[in-house]
Amino acid sequence: MQQQNSVYVPQGRSNLLLLGLLGLLLIVAAGFWVQHYAKQNGNNNVLRANGRIEATEIAIASKSPGRIKTILVDEGDFVSAGQLLAEVESDALQAQLAQARAQLKQSESMLLTAQSQLQQRESEKNALKAVLKQREAELQAALARAGRTEALAQSGSVSRQQADDNDTQVASAKAALSAGQAQITAAEAAMTSAKAQILSAQSAVEAAVATVHRVEVELRDTQLTAPRAGRIQYRIAQSGEVVAAGGKVLSLIDLTDVYMTFFLPSASAGQIALGSEVRLVLDAVPQRSIPAKVSYVADVAQFTPKTVETASEREKLMFRVKAKISPALLQKHIQKVKTGLPGVAYLRLDDSLPWPDTLPELAQ
Repeated sequence: MQQQNSVYVPQGRSNLLLLGLLGLLLIVAAGFWVQHYAKQNGNNNVLRANGRIEATEIAIASKSPGRIKTILVDEGDFVSAGQLLAEVESDALQAQLAQARAQLKQSESMLLTAQSQLQQRESEKNALKAVLKQREAELQAALARAGRTEALAQSGSVSRQQADDNDTQVASAKAALSAGQAQITAAEAAMTSAKAQILSAQSAVEAAVATVHRVEVELRDTQLTAPRAGRIQYRIAQSGEVVAAGGKVLSLIDLTDVYMTFFLPSASAGQIALGSEVRLVLDAVPQRSIPAKVSYVADVAQFTPKTVETASEREKLMFRVKAKISPALLQKHIQKVKTGLPGVAYLRLDDSLPWPDTLPELAQ
């Protein structure tokens, strides 16, 4: 019988051999991963990142609480800036406006009355001034007459009684003059009071005008209009529903402010500058690349622990980046613009080098 030869392998060497094979496999896998990462993320001047198309979303909300009277648009409708989208009931505000306008008329009437009283007081003062001049003339005449009769009475040409009568007339003229001056002072006080009434009436008119303006503004706020052109994304409320102050009624997206949001690791984000060119390739339209530019790079990392201690943890640092599409290009294809579409963003590290030929043709 032929004896078969057998090779004895010590247990320790067997373990070392197994570990060596595992290490070789890990090296091959790491090399494959590095090549795959370089291919996917642009080791040749081009970075690649997955993202999703987004657009600026605007909430159309009611400023005041109330019941929705009507909604004039549906989801998917294109609207223009200033277009009426919905109305909130405004019966109470209409009543307030009527009351405010009535108060305004009343205040204006009070102002006219106060102005008329001031004119009347001014006329009275002017008349009193004329009377005062007359009293001054009468006093001067009485003084002159009394002086003459006094000289004649001393010479015996006239009686003493006549001289005394002239002195009495002088005293009477002085009293009349004093009374005229007092009346003018009273007229001036009345004018001051009339001016104060005018100021008060003017303040009342201004307050009433402000109230009318406020109610009119509140009434305009019940007319929900589009702040800019766009497309209705959602109808959040329905006709007949009661909404609170600030309650959302519609959601509007601005189709001329569209961008893709994606994330880059810290090493890559640090090489990207605002305004850098980007090519966006959407899954829905893989045969075209959309030109865009970097409009935002976050200055705070996400997906990272509070305390970073190791290099592996530092690799978790991700920065949000936004690439905005040209509004002119969006306006040209406004009917085809969709949000939420996934895609890939390509970024060049060196703008002096050309884009790879493998990228799809640019959309025009």
